[in-house]
Amino acid sequence: MRQSKLTKAARSRECQVRIPGVCNGNPETTVLAHYRLAGTCGVGMKPHDMQGAWACSACHDACDGRRRDIDRDTARQYHAEGVMRTQAALLHEGMLTA
Repeated sequence: MRQSKLTKAARSRECQVRIPGVCNGNPETTVLAHYRLAGTCGVGMKPHDMQGAWACSACHDACDGRRRDIDRDTARQYHAEGVMRTQAALLHEGMLTA
């Protein structure tokens, strides 16, 4: 599967999800974590890469429900904020345009 420019741009970036007590702060583990929102994804269909946040492996695990030490609603809130921070960084860098 080919990676998009936005997916590749996540490499070695600072985590933008930043869940306190969860985030490992290691940019070597950062990936683009897609935010799942009803109507924008489904069975066999990922959300658009613009709906992704740069997330370290620990925050990504929390966002995807692979961690039990943080509740789902809290993880979704941090993930959504991370998407907005990621979009702001991409706009600043000219990778996205308004």
